[in-house]
Amino acid sequence: MKLSHLALLLLFGPTANSQQPAPKPASQNPSPMTESLRAHTRLTKTDVPGKRIDLSAGTLLIPNTARIQRTMPLYIHFHGAPWVAEQSIHAVNPRAAIITFNIGAGSGVYSRAFHAPARFEQLLQEAAKAIDPTNPPEFKPIVLSSFSAGYGAIREILKNHDNWKYFDRIVLVDSLHTGYIPDGAPGPLHPAPLQPFLDFAREAVAGRKVFVFTHSEIFPGTFASTTETADYLITALALQQHPVLKWGPGGMQQLSDIHVKGLHILGFAGNTAPDHIDQFHGLEHWLRMAK
Repeated sequence: MKLSHLALLLLFGPTANSQQPAPKPASQNPSPMTESLRAHTRLTKTDVPGKRIDLSAGTLLIPNTARIQRTMPLYIHFHGAPWVAEQSIHAVNPRAAIITFNIGAGSGVYSRAFHAPARFEQLLQEAAKAIDPTNPPEFKPIVLSSFSAGYGAIREILKNHDNWKYFDRIVLVDSLHTGYIPDGAPGPLHPAPLQPFLDFAREAVAGRKVFVFTHSEIFPGTFASTTETADYLITALALQQHPVLKWGPGGMQQLSDIHVKGLHILGFAGNTAPDHIDQFHGLEHWLRMAK
């Protein structure tokens, strides 16, 4: 992977106003592009055999192993190389249909794609008809996941509570940011963009939903890091995270965790681009936590 592409992956671009489409990606303090202490094991690229269909947004994969029935599972992933998401999801559930989105840098492009309240439901209908125009399947269960900037789409989906009946699991992979107050310099976190995730986290703590959130130690400086947003959720829920020292997937080093019913928040060492990409290549592991 070229360093310029890594830099794009690290441009998360949060929004300060949860009621408006996100702006262009925000600038951030540069993160080191190399790290030689940890293994940074990468998946070997293998395309999942199956039929791929370009939707009005995103790409639908119907694996050869999927069973097209009245109901079938669906995984939707936002941001990052589609083959990584497809390979990881297929390893977890080979019978599931998969939709991947990799539409640009910054959370704004993902927020805009799902800003219309009915957009998520329209996507589900479009995908179902693409699988079987005569007898479209019902997708159940539906799992949403995002890496890096992809949280922008999930935030918009969560803001419309009519969507919640369709899914009960989300997985954020080093993927949740917000602005500071005032904007551009470390300070109190802007709460409005985090509220949809806090609402979902409350449901997870009550055992009604599943919410998996992993984070690195990357601090962008001009907007809130995933460490800070994780701490915000934990504090708002009056919970206590626990220090740990253990290995994670791909040679990652885990430093903290919290597990309360359906809520799972895990913190990992590393403030470099390779540490960020580690999180994405560990997607299979995080998805298994959400089963």
